[in-house]
Amino acid sequence: MNDRPVIEPADRGIVGASRGGELLAVEDLTVSFDTPRGSVHAVQGLSFTLQRGRTIGIVGESGSGKSVTSKAIMGLLPRSGVTVGGTITYEGRDISSLSQDGYRELWGSELAMVFQDPMTSLNPVMKIGKQITESLQIKLGMDRQNAKETAIQLLTAVKIPAPEKRFGEYPGKLSGGMRQRVVIAMALACGPKLLFADEPTTALDVTVQAQILDLLAEQQATRFMGMVLVTHDLGVVAGRADDIAVMYAGRIVEHAPAASLFTNLQHPYTEALLNSIPRLEYPSHTRLQAIAGRPPDLVRPPEGCAFAARCNYADDRCRTEQPMLSEHPQAPGHLFACHHPVGTPVSLSAGAAI
Repeated sequence: MNDRPVIEPADRGIVGASRGGELLAVEDLTVSFDTPRGSVHAVQGLSFTLQRGRTIGIVGESGSGKSVTSKAIMGLLPRSGVTVGGTITYEGRDISSLSQDGYRELWGSELAMVFQDPMTSLNPVMKIGKQITESLQIKLGMDRQNAKETAIQLLTAVKIPAPEKRFGEYPGKLSGGMRQRVVIAMALACGPKLLFADEPTTALDVTVQAQILDLLAEQQATRFMGMVLVTHDLGVVAGRADDIAVMYAGRIVEHAPAASLFTNLQHPYTEALLNSIPRLEYPSHTRLQAIAGRPPDLVRPPEGCAFAARCNYADDRCRTEQPMLSEHPQAPGHLFACHHPVGTPVSLSAGAAI
């Protein structure tokens, strides 16, 4: 098997842990969607905590349950045809059963979200300034002049050139990167304590991706927010997240501090995600290492490990017995759900045969 690409996690320390208490606690979250074929079990038994000032990265392929998790916590899922279970605690308050009006009180001033495609968040026929000042006037009670001044300050903070000019323009006149900056400004307008960034750079080129991620990190540090960074790319969360949760088929299969995950990964799916990242030293036109097969049908989940059909290390036990999250004996806080973790005799012998 080829060597895995090396990604150095940043030394972020535990600043958030020492300066702020528990901001968000999710316990045994489940989400099911009613369909003509039956219930789609999109999220199954997900649990994690987040402290203020820290970032958790949620990583996985499309369909793994990342975005559904964020929307469930934000209260953005439809009220019909969807069943949500478990407990969501925000600043010590159980918000699991809030009504739509109850969540509306939290949106903007407590919880905010940056979506993948800025044009789904921006009204194409409304000027940028109006879209930012609207929440300032409604949520914070600002008058028109103060709202305008604050909006221009926000546009300046997210590094939009000529913010006074952009204030009076429509979204269609901006580039994709500039539109995403506007969306970030809108999300930060009312000073939220918890920010969800759902694939915030997928539609952008690599250079702009780095700028947007740097901007999010800068604003998070300045405002001391908690952040949930959702992505399919382990390279995005490397150096930008304190903790990483890897999701597959609606479940967390590995959850660890970033440094521990990258230096001592345990789950074959995490390894496969890491191997699929392009490497600079590869010759031009080198074929990427794709993960063979396809994710399981979540209407009828497999009896054993959901990744078994695509895993190079799977045996009969994997196909019949669901592995539970357990803690690595030499790495406190490093959890994984696998019968044959990476580096064990079974996985090493299987890897040698590939």
